[in-house]
Amino acid sequence: MKATEFSDHQYFHKVVDCQWACPAHTPVPEYIRHIAAGRYDDAYLLNWSSNVFPGILGRVCDRPCEPACRRGRIDEEPVAICRLKRVAADNRGDISDRLPKIPEDKNGKRIALIGAGPAALTVARDLMPLGYEIDLFDRGYKGGGMMVSQIPSFRLPAKVLDDEVNMILDMGVQGHFEHEVNSLKELLDADYDSIFVGTGAPKGRDINLPGRQQASKNIHIGIDWLASVAFEHTDRIGKRVIILGGGNTAMDCCRTSRRLGGDQVNVVVRSGYDEMKASPWEKEDALMEDVTISNFLVPEEFIHEDGQLTALRFQKVKAEYESGKRRLIPTGEEDVIIECDDVLIAIGQENSFPWIEADSGIKFNDWGLPEIDEDTFQSSIDRVFFGGDASLGPKNIIWAVEQGHQAAISIHSFCQGNDITERPELYVENTNQKMGMHEWMYSNDISNDHRNLVPHANKSETLKNPQMEVELGFDQNLGLGEAARCLNCDIQTVFTDSLCIECDSCMDICPTSCISFVENAKEDELRTKLKAKADNKDQSLMVSGLLKTMRVMVKDEDICLHCGLCAERCPTSAWDMQKFLIQTAKACG
Repeated sequence: MKATEFSDHQYFHKVVDCQWACPAHTPVPEYIRHIAAGRYDDAYLLNWSSNVFPGILGRVCDRPCEPACRRGRIDEEPVAICRLKRVAADNRGDISDRLPKIPEDKNGKRIALIGAGPAALTVARDLMPLGYEIDLFDRGYKGGGMMVSQIPSFRLPAKVLDDEVNMILDMGVQGHFEHEVNSLKELLDADYDSIFVGTGAPKGRDINLPGRQQASKNIHIGIDWLASVAFEHTDRIGKRVIILGGGNTAMDCCRTSRRLGGDQVNVVVRSGYDEMKASPWEKEDALMEDVTISNFLVPEEFIHEDGQLTALRFQKVKAEYESGKRRLIPTGEEDVIIECDDVLIAIGQENSFPWIEADSGIKFNDWGLPEIDEDTFQSSIDRVFFGGDASLGPKNIIWAVEQGHQAAISIHSFCQGNDITERPELYVENTNQKMGMHEWMYSNDISNDHRNLVPHANKSETLKNPQMEVELGFDQNLGLGEAARCLNCDIQTVFTDSLCIECDSCMDICPTSCISFVENAKEDELRTKLKAKADNKDQSLMVSGLLKTMRVMVKDEDICLHCGLCAERCPTSAWDMQKFLIQTAKACG
C-alpha cells in the first residue's frame, strides 16, 4: 500500500466516525467537550453552524452518528450523541449577539424559497448573511414545514420548534405564510435570481383493498391525520386502532392514538420486528406505552357493516431469503382478523408537484422526482434548485439540512456567476495536544462507563396530555457523565516515519493491538498480516513509508481508541496526538 497522505484532510475526517456518518458533518467530539466543560453556548453554536436545529434534532434526529460511534465497539452502547445535542440546547443562554450579522446593504439578488421546512430554512440561514433578499412561501400558518405537521408535540414541543425556526426568520426573511404557490411559471416570470423548492414529500401513500371506499370515513392517511391533530382539527379516535406501516410515522400515529382515546392500538407490519424502518428507540417508546406490534401480516380486506369499519383481515406470511433477497410467502395458516374502529395508513410518502407545469422546463424521472445533480441540487432549469424530501425522496431532517447547505452553496455560486460544480474545501484547524510526556490537553481515560438512561415523564400523565413531552432529557450532571464516555476520536494519531527507530514500544503498549510492523503488501493481503486482523474495509489503514528494516508501520483506524498510549511510550516522538477540528464549508463561510 502507498503511504498515508496526512495532508488529505478527508482521511482524518473519515476517522471521526460520528462526524463522517452525520449528513451535516457536525463536529461531534468538539461540541461534547464543550458540554463537559459547561460551555453550553459554544456547544450550541458549533451545532448550529452545521445542523441548524440543535434543540429540534436533539429530540427527533434519526441519529446516523450513533451506530458509527467508536464507543459502541467497546461496550456495545454508543455515546448518546443526540441527547447531548439537546443538553447544549436546553442549557444555552442568550446567544443573539453571537449570531451572524445581516448586512443592511443587500447584494441586489432576490431568492424565492418554496416551502418552509428544514431544507429551505437552511438555505435562508446560509444566504441571509451574504446580503440576499429572500421571499419564503408556505401554505402553512408558520415556519417549520413537516416538523410542525408531522412530529407530535410530545416528542417536539412547539416552543422548541418555534424558537429555532424563528431564529432564522428573524434574520429578515420575508415570510409569506398561508400562501400556496400554484404556478412555477409565474415564479419564473417574477424578478427572482434563483428559486429553491423545498416542499417535502406531502402525499401519504394509500392502499387499495376491498372495502377501502365503503369504510373510508374511518380510514385515514397517517401524515394527513397527524397534521389534523397538530392543527387541532382532530382530538379523538376510536378505542380500537390499527396502524398499517412500520416506519417512524407509524410510531407517531400509534403513540398519538394512545393519547386521543385509543385503548387497543395495534401496529401491523408485513416485515419482521427487526426489519421495521422505525428507529429502535421509537419502537421501544411505543411498546412502553402499551402499543401492540404485530409482524408478518399482510392486509387483505377492510371488513365493514353498511360502511361502518369493524375489522381488518390479514394474511400470515413468512420471510424466505434467496441470493440475499427477501421474499414474503404465505404460511398457509388461517387469515387473522383484527377488530378495529379506525385505521391509520402509514406505509410511506410520495412527492407531489401539481403546481409545476408540464411545460415549465423541469424534468422528472420515472419515480416522480426532479432530475437534479446530486452534488449541486440544480435542476434542468439552471436557476431552480431542489432540496430535502422534494429532491431525493423522504429522509430525515438532518438530510434536509445538509441538502439545504449544498443548495445554498450552489445558489450563491450561480448568482455570483461562478462555476457551481466547484465545491469549497473543508475548514481544518489542527492543534497539537501535548502538555508533557504523559499528559494531554484532552481526557484520554478509557473506561467502560455504561450509557446513561434518559429520564421519562410519568406514563399515566403523558398519555392524558398530548402536549406533554415524554423524554425529559439529561440534566447537567447526566450530560457531564455521558459526555465523559466520548473517546475523542478527532484527536488523531499522527506518525512521522523518519523519527521511528522501530523499537516496537507502541505496538507492545497498544490496548487493542491496532499497531503492527510488517512487510508491505497490497491492501487485502496486508489486512491479514496485522496483529489484529483488520476486517472492516470501510475504515482506512494508516501506512507509513518504508522504515529502515524494510518494514512499514500499519495502524488499523477501525479499532484505535485514540488513547495516546503510543505517543506516551514512543521515545523519539514519532507518534503525536493532534486534534483535527474539521468543518464543512457553507455558503456563508
